[in-house]
Amino acid sequence: MKESSQCCCDEGLEERLKHVERIIDDFVQKDANLIQILHMVQNVYGSIPLHIQQIISEKTGKPLSEISGVISFYSFFSTKPKGKHTIKVCLGTACYVRGGKKIVDRLQEMLDVEVGETTTDRLFTLEVVRCMGACGLAPAVSIDEKVYKQVNPDKLNTLLEKYYPKEGK
Repeated sequence: MKESSQCCCDEGLEERLKHVERIIDDFVQKDANLIQILHMVQNVYGSIPLHIQQIISEKTGKPLSEISGVISFYSFFSTKPKGKHTIKVCLGTACYVRGGKKIVDRLQEMLDVEVGETTTDRLFTLEVVRCMGACGLAPAVSIDEKVYKQVNPDKLNTLLEKYYPKEGK
């Protein structure tokens, strides 16, 4: 399913926007603080969508293109909200040769998302990485920084079950 660029919930939206503006006001005095502002804003807001980038541009006096350029350059910034769990599938040479692409295809089918997207329930974000440094474990998948080795499409249901919320708790 496709994402909207709005935050996952509108409750507290006004409060978060005020918090974003306070962060910018605190750091705008120094030119070298853009990355620090972006980190703090993303921590508050969960992502840095275009409307937040525009606020940052207005408050800092920096062109929107500069702010968007920094966000798109650094992989730790996101313009879309991420899920509670981030699934990263390695497509480095060893992982690709041993079936990494089949894992990506199966996850896209299971989660009904494309690479870089988040499920509609905001539980999972699917990403691809070029190397995890776990070539001997290929194909490798990480979920929230925990690396799983020698994953195959048949193991994915069992693997993901650990991350679904438990009923009644």
